[in-house]
Amino acid sequence: MPTAVLTDRERTAVQAYLRLLHTVRAAFDGPPGDPRPPVVPPSVLQEAEQALAAAGLTGNEEEFFRLLQTWCPEP
Repeated sequence: MPTAVLTDRERTAVQAYLRLLHTVRAAFDGPPGDPRPPVVPPSVLQEAEQALAAAGLTGNEEEFFRLLQTWCPEP
């Protein structure tokens, strides 16, 4: 598999997405039966949106997920 070299903006977008993903997972990993809905801080969502826009990846999910898979492949 060829190795892609991400730009700083692409790397920032991938890192912001991974932080968002980990935050969402942590929110859903609350105690069983917890009646409160999971909450993702607006700042985490905003960071991801801004990073995607700065990298030119807004509305280009296919390209973004290709970068994500290249940078953080599944085991």
